[in-house]
Amino acid sequence: MLEPAYQVDVVIVGAGVAGLSAAHRLTSAGVTTAVLEAASCVGGRMSTEKVDGFRLDRVGQLLSTAYPELRLTPGLDGLVLRPFAPGVLLHSDGRHHRAGATAANTRSARGALHAVRALASAPRGRAPRSAPVSATGAPRGTAPLGTAMDQARLGAALARIANAPVERLLARPESPAAHALAARGFPARTIDGFLRPLLAALLCDPGLTTSSRCADLALRAFAGGRLCVPEGGAEALPELLARALPPGTVRTGVRVTSVATNGVATAEHGAFRCRAVLLATDARAAAELLPGLRVPDFHQVTVVHHTTEEPPGTGAALLLDADRGGPVTHTTVVSEVDPSRAPAGRALISSTVLGPPPPDVATAVRRHLSRLYGVSTSRWETLAVHHTAEAVPAMRVPHDLRRPVRLLAGLYVCGDHRDTSTVQGALHSAHRAAAAILADLGAAGSMHRADPLPAATATAA
Repeated sequence: MLEPAYQVDVVIVGAGVAGLSAAHRLTSAGVTTAVLEAASCVGGRMSTEKVDGFRLDRVGQLLSTAYPELRLTPGLDGLVLRPFAPGVLLHSDGRHHRAGATAANTRSARGALHAVRALASAPRGRAPRSAPVSATGAPRGTAPLGTAMDQARLGAALARIANAPVERLLARPESPAAHALAARGFPARTIDGFLRPLLAALLCDPGLTTSSRCADLALRAFAGGRLCVPEGGAEALPELLARALPPGTVRTGVRVTSVATNGVATAEHGAFRCRAVLLATDARAAAELLPGLRVPDFHQVTVVHHTTEEPPGTGAALLLDADRGGPVTHTTVVSEVDPSRAPAGRALISSTVLGPPPPDVATAVRRHLSRLYGVSTSRWETLAVHHTAEAVPAMRVPHDLRRPVRLLAGLYVCGDHRDTSTVQGALHSAHRAAAAILADLGAAGSMHRADPLPAATATAA
């Protein structure tokens, strides 16, 4: 049992990546902190299921090596990121097109922004045809990105956005992403053939209703870095943060029922008195504890995991459906990106469906994957179907990317619903909240020395 009279400087409610990263910043400043998590493990939506040696992410959000907070957050020094192949692979008209390789992807200042080149490796099995390639390296005829002029314009835009200061992007007029892209002169083919499927994979919003400022930040991360996943599954990131905190900081299985500026009440363990409370839960749980908080709309995400002995011949590419010919928006042979996610001799294919899933989603996805990869999927084994109704907060216009993290002196909130709906946004909001707490406490360190927490409730490793 947790001692009701035990005091810490700050109680953090929620052990997702936002709460855990805020705890690191506070404890590094000498502020005593307790992280209370209702679930039996840390991570929140960044969880990974283990099935017969496979590691299966429940939501599977993509990361970028260009996310600043992955470098700035204490406790993530040991994080291993596994990058996808440069750019993405587009499926259009029965063919695969490599697109969007940038200077950061390929370490070439100029040649990196050639917008499209055919998939060079010979695919295994009955793979889709590769696009015919001209002497310049660009496919002849029509491609998902449009004409050669369209491709050059897109390449120049990606180069500019990769080097643009964040504050300049945030100062642009705001509109839905679809409207903003069209207003910048991108033809419909380029938007629908490349930008829409790319942003759907990055923001889980195939309708491009997301704020143009958020879309610009996503494109900046794509153009300036490499898409990647954490080695070992999404849970690796929160588990790494939890392990690096002082022993006893994180308490799982503790359900908070009410919050105030000077403490929290829990269902089974009495009250915690403190000097400040930070709500680091998802948006709905935060609003249940503080009814005045706004609950945003959400994007639904379904992730379907398959395994087979013979992987499709796309390598470590992220494959997007430019034709929108089925329920799958993007898919990858994730064991080619991160071999630790599958046992030896087996391939793991993870595919994402956005919005309400169709009836018999497993069958619909299997049929669509057969067309996308150009191989028979009849012998592929379905490992899991994970549907999350409130997976990603929507960022529709108008969207405040820097929603206040200080509600009152002593009461704070952070999470991807206060910033952008990405891991970068969750970590950045935690950074802002920790800075606000330290400023309000007015001390470089703790105001008192706390005794160790009783050991009756398990501490997250």
